[in-house]
Amino acid sequence: MTLLNAPRRVLAALVTTGLILSACATGPTEPPEYARVGPMVSAANPLAAEAGMAVLKRGGSAVDAAVAIQAVLGLVEPQSSGLGGGAFMMRYSAVTGELTAYDGRETAPASATPELFYENGELLSYRNAILSGRSTGAPGAIPMLALAHRDHGNLPWAELFVDAERLATEGFTVSPRLAGMIASEAPQASSPDARRYFTMPDGSRVQAGDTLSNPAYADTLRRIAAGGAEAFQTGPIAEAIVAAVQEGPRPGGLTTRDIAAYQPLERGALCRPFRVYVVCVPPPPSSGVGVLQFLAMAEHAPELEYGPQDARAWIAFGRLQRAMYADRDQYVGDPGFVGVPVQGMLDGRYTEGRAELALSSRGPIPAGSPPGGIFTGPDATQEPAGTSHFVVVDARGNAVSMTTTVESIFGSGRMAAGFFLNNQLTDFSFTPTDASGAPVANAVAAGKRPRSSMSPIIVIDNRNRLVTAIGSPGGNAILAYNLKALVGMLIWDLPIQDAIDLPNLVARGETVGADTAMFSMEMEAALAEAGLALRPNDAENSGLHGVLWRDGRWTGGADRRREGVVLDALSPLPSIPAPEIEAPVGEEVIPTNRAGAR
Repeated sequence: MTLLNAPRRVLAALVTTGLILSACATGPTEPPEYARVGPMVSAANPLAAEAGMAVLKRGGSAVDAAVAIQAVLGLVEPQSSGLGGGAFMMRYSAVTGELTAYDGRETAPASATPELFYENGELLSYRNAILSGRSTGAPGAIPMLALAHRDHGNLPWAELFVDAERLATEGFTVSPRLAGMIASEAPQASSPDARRYFTMPDGSRVQAGDTLSNPAYADTLRRIAAGGAEAFQTGPIAEAIVAAVQEGPRPGGLTTRDIAAYQPLERGALCRPFRVYVVCVPPPPSSGVGVLQFLAMAEHAPELEYGPQDARAWIAFGRLQRAMYADRDQYVGDPGFVGVPVQGMLDGRYTEGRAELALSSRGPIPAGSPPGGIFTGPDATQEPAGTSHFVVVDARGNAVSMTTTVESIFGSGRMAAGFFLNNQLTDFSFTPTDASGAPVANAVAAGKRPRSSMSPIIVIDNRNRLVTAIGSPGGNAILAYNLKALVGMLIWDLPIQDAIDLPNLVARGETVGADTAMFSMEMEAALAEAGLALRPNDAENSGLHGVLWRDGRWTGGADRRREGVVLDALSPLPSIPAPEIEAPVGEEVIPTNRAGAR
């Protein structure tokens, strides 16, 4: 069985070996007790969460709710995701235990070459590359959702856009986060299209609390609702996308043929045992393999057991990240174009050796040589802010964990048919080779999908029952944010909201970004002494959203760094919670139980 052609169902014995890449299941399980609890949604905007819950209350599936949530997010949170972007989805079946990964990552146009971001023999600046038409790939979010809905939808597709269309027509209240992005110094916020869209009739800039409507978006939703993904990939919508991409300056080569030819992929879930759990992520070009590699190394890091109030645990957390990111940066790309050594990166002897090296190193370490790895050079990819994550559990216990993005803030800054276009192709390495001339795994190529840090996660137990579904935005910090939550829940036995509330620490090479205000001075000094000198996080904040089954009930978590909410069947109308900063970590020792201890 190879990693790319595994069958949809895999025997339970494979779970114990960890060699799983499939839409995995071990046969039917007993009816899930949590199906009696009722549906739950955790999403980054209250209006989107409400739309998802409305679908669930009408008997919709988790995938149905995901369609409705994405349609609203693209309107009310356009800085993060939208119809013009892409996504990865993990879907869990409560009846069969089956896990499926859906790949809605954008693809480069047929005209793309490895020198896409060169001009007159010189590399474009990152700013100019983002704002150019060259940065936009064929969008994948809507085709992916249509594929997932075909497989797992309960309600008619046309019924899933009602709330989003109404909000676009009647207007929605601009949230503080969206207003802050509109007023930001991001170049896309000052693009001609963004200026037109975010300028009120009196000439003032849109502010928090203003009502903003988008008739063009409403019209686009009506077309998609009536005609499905085909209405998005052909006809007036596709033509509008191409017209915007091919405008100057620096027009792109995306064509209507590229958009029509886009194919979402149903991939097998990449699963790996961790303690008493099985953790599942999408395979490459998602970077979820990095999450699994970290957890495999964590099995050899007893320091993590000391808990969140002990510097030794945070030092191990940071050092293992450095090994994970070095390998991810070197080896992960589109498996249709490069050989990604997934099994080698997760090989037991290899991860044990990487853990030993990382835990004894005060500084960055180079990429390793996993079994089956092909020599490549480290790439020059930058990953900016502009992503969202949501989780849905329906009344039957089925779940969706989905990370969705237009890449940077407001994508490329260009709009078509009422939505922003992605700048996803800047997720490729700008240079096709490294300084020594070695090829880069994540180099640009026609039809290729750029490597992504998006890694939606689903965790099950050894009886195929759902334990948690979680994920985050954050550019390349997504892996660190997701791992912080997993360590918090699965090692430190924290409730999901407490795990999400933990301070962020992202260690990638020389850079160690963190929520410095949330670490005590003593903790910060101990980290610096260990070679992990903290600096304030200058990347996108986390936006962790998830659910956890524990002690016979579901609980949800929504990152207080954003505007997200958790809703269940009995939830009142949500309000946006004010950001909260807990007492700095490290000021007192709090005993914790450690789930899954051997």
